[in-house]
Amino acid sequence: MILLDTSFLVDALSGPRRSAPPLRREIERGERIALPSLVLYEWLRGPRLREELEAQEALFPRATALPFGADEAAIAAGLHAGLARGRGREIDLAIAACAIARDAALWTLDVDDFAALPDLRLFTPG
Repeated sequence: MILLDTSFLVDALSGPRRSAPPLRREIERGERIALPSLVLYEWLRGPRLREELEAQEALFPRATALPFGADEAAIAAGLHAGLARGRGREIDLAIAACAIARDAALWTLDVDDFAALPDLRLFTPG
C-alpha cells in the first residue's frame, strides 16, 4: 500500500500536474494507493479549482480517506519525542504515523522532511 503526502497530491492534481503520469502508472500497475484524512484536510484547505476537487474525488473519494486514530496518535507522539526539533512538524509526523501504522510506503515530494523518521518507508516510483 502507498499513502500519498500532500506535496505529491498537489503536484499530481493541480497546476501542470507533473506527478500525474507516475501516479497513473502506479494505479495501472495495480498499486493500492490511499489518502490519509490529514492529507485530505491539507488539500481541501488550499485554494482548489473545481476540476482539481473533482479529480481528487474521482481518484480518492473523501469517504475512503484513512482516519487518524489512537494508534496513529501514539506513533506520531513517539516520532515527535524522538526528534530534537519536532515542533512545527506535527502534521508531517501524523501523516508519517498513518503510513507506519499500516505498514505502507509514503509517496512524498518533500523527502527531506520524512527521510530520517524511523520505521517509515518512502515510495520511489520506477
